[in-house]
Amino acid sequence: MKKDRQPPFKEPSCSFCGRTSNEVTSFVSGPEVFICDICVYNAADILRQGALSNTKTSKKGPKTLPKPSEIKLHLDEYVIGQDSAKRVLSVAVYNHYKRIQAGDLLGSLADVDIEKSNILLAGPTGTGKTLLAQTLARVLDVPFAIADATTITEAGYVGDDVESVLVSLLQNADYDVERAERGIIYIDEIDKISRRSESSSITRDVSGKGVQQALLKILEGTMASIPPKGGRKHPEQSLVYLNTKNILFICGGAFDGIEKIVARRLNSKTIGFHSNAQKSVQESYELLRHLEPEDLIHYGFIPELTGRLPIIAPLAPLTDQAMLDILTNPKNALVKQYQKLFQMEGAELMFQREALLAIVAKAQKRKTGARGLRAIMEEVMLPVMYELPDKTNVRKCVVTKNAVDLGAEPVFEYSAEHAPARHSSKKIADSQ
Repeated sequence: MKKDRQPPFKEPSCSFCGRTSNEVTSFVSGPEVFICDICVYNAADILRQGALSNTKTSKKGPKTLPKPSEIKLHLDEYVIGQDSAKRVLSVAVYNHYKRIQAGDLLGSLADVDIEKSNILLAGPTGTGKTLLAQTLARVLDVPFAIADATTITEAGYVGDDVESVLVSLLQNADYDVERAERGIIYIDEIDKISRRSESSSITRDVSGKGVQQALLKILEGTMASIPPKGGRKHPEQSLVYLNTKNILFICGGAFDGIEKIVARRLNSKTIGFHSNAQKSVQESYELLRHLEPEDLIHYGFIPELTGRLPIIAPLAPLTDQAMLDILTNPKNALVKQYQKLFQMEGAELMFQREALLAIVAKAQKRKTGARGLRAIMEEVMLPVMYELPDKTNVRKCVVTKNAVDLGAEPVFEYSAEHAPARHSSKKIADSQ
């Protein structure tokens, strides 16, 4: 009996490069197809290089840089009023990223060197300083980070180092160093690191003058070494080097009491028989539009820091009309937010104009700006939102002035099939 002949063994080879199994480590096999590990690695490297070349142009800043007028229109959608500050911000941001995009061209011109201009926002609390910076970053689609100056101390003391303001930006850029170097950092409460006295002191000012001096190089542009995980709890981590030359810094603060310094400067009078009588300037936040670097120096900033914040954008206190517009006009207005919540419950929410004016009046008494509006709205709407899911067939809810001032129940309108059993039981309980 003859044995069946086995077909001759055919050594597998790569379908792309033709290498045999003796020349490679492993194969990715399919139906009658083999791909060696060398071809897999080369193909992955080609795709990786293509992805890097496609994204490299988008890391130099915004993909399409909007004009200053277009930037201001976007700011108007979210921030009410503050037209002067919006114009200053729009022009400064446009020039900053135009300078970055034209860096290659300007590099060939030895006599032209455009420096960046950081921005200082000065205004009362609740006027939209943080919201302006957040909206700018959203419009430009660049990494954005918020840092608090009150937590920063001089190096070696308890608190955060100055380099910690860069850690959040690197994290928000997904640890992409090149993209983070084109981002925006908003340093809040910058007025809290001022020296409260112009006289020199023998004690160590670890959160005032020392922090200002440490901020100088970062604001101007330096190669900063930062720990990617942040803080001092991981001393073994390798440092990441970040160039701050093209990072736009926006510093904001309320500068409580600086209006007195501005008024004192404007009220300077001449002495003599022929001196003209001058009207005394009243101390108010309206004087911030006359704010000058020398006022910041008297407030407690060192001259070197004021020189690195050349653009000053004062924000005016919010008027009653501006507060009313904040409640209703922006895309994320408070009234629209609560109306959306009521729509989820199948009901319509309305506010009488007198009720909105009462909310504004309460907020102005608290002197906390737009933040006071949310606090009062929460107080007014809390009992309504608590009872709304239990009420059936509610068609409309109207918030009245008495609901704001006296805490009365809003006016509810029910659909036709609503059964008033709950109200009748309440009347019986009241009669007892």
